[in-house]
Amino acid sequence: MSNALTLNFNTQLIISDHGLDSYIYAVKSIPILTVEEERELAERFYKKGNLEAARQLVMSHLRFVLYVANSYRGYGLPLADLVQEGNIGLMKAVKRFNPTLGVRLVSFAVHWIRAEIHEYILRNWRIVKVVTTKAQRKLFFNLRSMKKRLGWMSYQEVEEIAKDLGVSSKDVLEMEKRLSMQDIAFDAPVDSDEEDDIFAPVSYLEDHRYDPAMVIERNEWEEQGHGQLQRALAKLDKRSQDILQKRWLNEEKATLQELAEQYQVSAERIRQIENNAINKLKKNMTLFA
Repeated sequence: MSNALTLNFNTQLIISDHGLDSYIYAVKSIPILTVEEERELAERFYKKGNLEAARQLVMSHLRFVLYVANSYRGYGLPLADLVQEGNIGLMKAVKRFNPTLGVRLVSFAVHWIRAEIHEYILRNWRIVKVVTTKAQRKLFFNLRSMKKRLGWMSYQEVEEIAKDLGVSSKDVLEMEKRLSMQDIAFDAPVDSDEEDDIFAPVSYLEDHRYDPAMVIERNEWEEQGHGQLQRALAKLDKRSQDILQKRWLNEEKATLQELAEQYQVSAERIRQIENNAINKLKKNMTLFA
């Protein structure tokens, strides 16, 4: 039931090519449900699995997703994407909503909507991941709004924020440092001047791919591995060698059925021979290592 709900709604909640403005206009034209209407629809879906009731619940709360998504515009990500992720959270909330608890759907759904938007922001805000712990997640979404000024925080501010959020002062300072940093492209921008080129990582990171010592070592390693493989293969019987050659080493790989016809056995028997040959090959290569 839950999978069907997601699939049915995904096609209806995608923001159209006409743009976000058209979507917002359409969403705001959907009537808000009364308490009685919401309870009746929620009970139909909760007790009978009525997907039409669930669809109406979702559609009538899309304007609330817009409101929540708008509060995250400061992260520099497209509002359309934030809304789309919030819609997914709303659908998850509808699937889990229990009308017998006596609360409105909007109160229950806010957690799921924010959770999906948070995950999207954390995945896409920076190339380098800035949040890895629960404390860092809490700071990421609250630190900027709790700071009293734009510059670096004072010791007293750090202590106050750490106390309010239940994290350590060290975590506060670390997150402030991470939020102040910016991603740098590996290559310098096309329209950059010479000074920008100096600070691009491509200008000062070493490229070891063509280092003579590395090339020789890589070639010797490949030759050694190839020699071990050939010696290990020679230990197998001719049929096993042929099957492995045609199944794994040739450019055009043979199918189990083709080999079964060649050796006049079943495809399952070819698979068994292949698996046994691979296990023997691994042992033989260990002996030659």
